[in-house]
Amino acid sequence: MNDVRDDATPRIVLDTNVCLDLFVFGDPAVAVLREALASGAVTGMTSDACRSEWERVLAYPVLRLDEAARAARRVEYDAAMREADGACPPHIALPRCADPDDQKFLELAAACGARWLLSRDDALLKLARRMKRDGAFDILAPREWVENWRR
Repeated sequence: MNDVRDDATPRIVLDTNVCLDLFVFGDPAVAVLREALASGAVTGMTSDACRSEWERVLAYPVLRLDEAARAARRVEYDAAMREADGACPPHIALPRCADPDDQKFLELAAACGARWLLSRDDALLKLARRMKRDGAFDILAPREWVENWRR
């Protein structure tokens, strides 16, 4: 994983569906996000739990990825992401996500001081207003982030 550290660069957490859009489907709707990660304008953050889910999802038969394609997607992911270290700061009270599998993304965003958590998951997006009100980080759909990036 990318070990370049620049604490001034805004950090971003991507849920697994956003990673699929970026690294598997090559969705043009998130091309700006891909460019921001590649240029270092934002730092993609991950954790052991998030990376483990990424590896598990890459093996889903519906994606029809052979081992070489899965390995290539892992390499792309690792090149774009940086491993977070540390636990959630005590001053951030995280809500419980309705989908327990998505709690790890909230925890990662809080632990690494992310500015944004991008998701297409309704359970996470429903928490956006609360997290913004609490001054933690923004939870946005990828298209919303793309539309507002650099404004």
